[in-house]
Amino acid sequence: MSGALLLDLYELTMASSYSRRAMTAPATFSLFVRRLPPERGFLVAAGLEPVLEFLEDFHFEEEDLFYLSSLGMPGDALEAFSSLRFTGDVWAVPEGTIVFANEPIIEVTAPLPEAQVVETVVLNRISFNTAVASKAARCVMATEGRIELVDFGMRRSQGLDAALDAARTSAMVGFVATSNVEAARRYGLVPSGTMAHSYVEAFVDEVQAFRAFGTDHPERATFLVDTYDTLSGVGNAIEVIRELHLEENAGIRLDSGDLSSLSFEARRLLDDSGLTSVKIVVSGTLDEHRLARLVADRAPIDAAGVGTRMSVSADAPYLDSAYKLVSYGGRPAAKFSTGKATYPGAKQAFRSPESGDLLGLREEAPPPGFAPLLEQVMEKGRRRQPPEALATQQARFRRGLSNLSAEARRLVDPVAPTAEISPALKVLTEEVRSSIRAQTA
Repeated sequence: MSGALLLDLYELTMASSYSRRAMTAPATFSLFVRRLPPERGFLVAAGLEPVLEFLEDFHFEEEDLFYLSSLGMPGDALEAFSSLRFTGDVWAVPEGTIVFANEPIIEVTAPLPEAQVVETVVLNRISFNTAVASKAARCVMATEGRIELVDFGMRRSQGLDAALDAARTSAMVGFVATSNVEAARRYGLVPSGTMAHSYVEAFVDEVQAFRAFGTDHPERATFLVDTYDTLSGVGNAIEVIRELHLEENAGIRLDSGDLSSLSFEARRLLDDSGLTSVKIVVSGTLDEHRLARLVADRAPIDAAGVGTRMSVSADAPYLDSAYKLVSYGGRPAAKFSTGKATYPGAKQAFRSPESGDLLGLREEAPPPGFAPLLEQVMEKGRRRQPPEALATQQARFRRGLSNLSAEARRLVDPVAPTAEISPALKVLTEEVRSSIRAQTA
């Protein structure tokens, strides 16, 4: 399947009307987030790679057109759709960049029908990936570099594609591994996993379960110790680790109870047995706030599996994102609805380490000390560069985070910076507003 029908119906009805009236001049749409969730002091731009992949392959297949015909779509529209491809340009903020409200994350310029029909997928991929990347970034920040994080979110992600996206974006901001095997294969990530409680329950007793697992998987022998009694489970794991000589590669996982106090008790038992190299992994409904408490307690934890709350961005599961027309046929366009006003024209965001961000027009030269954030990533429907390496995105995120204010990095009551508006953009906005007032009068 082409995926061309992964859109809202009104994209098709608008596009067919445009085509019928030969309204095919270049249009620019800008995707941005109007307001950050109150729990966020910043966002991490993500989702560009799946968007570019979608745009390069966009087309309607015969079965798509047949279905649209069954809906009563007119013949001239079907004919236009049969040859429709994405032939436009895309400017975007590179993945891993920190962004704020009203700053364009991606701008699409293409013949109006093309730019319109891709709206839904572009919004979906950018909004979800950015939301999850931002949540994962907060988890990484909470650890202060003391605990390695592993993506455990696949089983409760809201869809398998979402699970793949969560694995990729969490790695972008610093997660070291994922339990998602397909994501590991597809994106070159490190696969990681232990065992489930069902494995332990399937054996007559815990020692037999641990012995079988350690024998079969000596290179990844991390034992889940809380199926029955946690500290007893630690004792059984110690017995098997010493019996099978797994001291260098073994670990234990705590999945319930007071993870802080249990980790101290487990570490004491391990160290008293001479197993100082055995690692402690924790899991169980973790998020940035629980991770921060573990760090504050100085709990002796080496790694944590973070699942549900990260992979669905539980405290901020959606973004107030918009994909709005800002120019058509050389004419700047804007919306002036109460609470939903937009700025006209193709735009650029400029950033200065000292002065913050400035939102201006794309043709503006960067003010002294400022650098542009958006880059042209697609020209005439084709990518200008191959996909970025994950290491490049990780380094970009780390640089951005290091330049972020302490207020924006706070896990509780963060204060997000806001971009200033350039004089040129202010003038253009007022000109468009005056023109609209004249028309409505």
